[in-house]
Amino acid sequence: MRMMHTMLRVTDLEASLSFYCEVLGMTILRRADFESGRFTLAFVGYGEEGSNTVLELTHNWDTTDYELGDAYGHIALGVADVYKACDEVRARGGNVVRDAGPMKGGTRVIAFVEDPDGYKVELVEDHT
Repeated sequence: MRMMHTMLRVTDLEASLSFYCEVLGMTILRRADFESGRFTLAFVGYGEEGSNTVLELTHNWDTTDYELGDAYGHIALGVADVYKACDEVRARGGNVVRDAGPMKGGTRVIAFVEDPDGYKVELVEDHT
């Protein structure tokens, strides 16, 4: 078994694609409209689906908002330099909601950014 993807429901697909691709540097891997179901699926990520876990953005055409819920946490992305990544996110128009710094009770450097729908994305110091 392997982890294939995580799905998020988004209210504005183009704004979400802009955030994940232009701000966070992902690539659109595939996109398909399902007219009879009135939804669009767009898969984005840092590598091909066959060998990487990717993100599925689902846009239901007739839905204008969602409740995010309090059970959902966040998506985590490993980056070499969290401070630099936050600067790059800001320069690309992204919203940093927790500045880079050590996590509470630890030493690993993290930060949080927010996508257009309010989903949190954690940037985690990753030296692997």
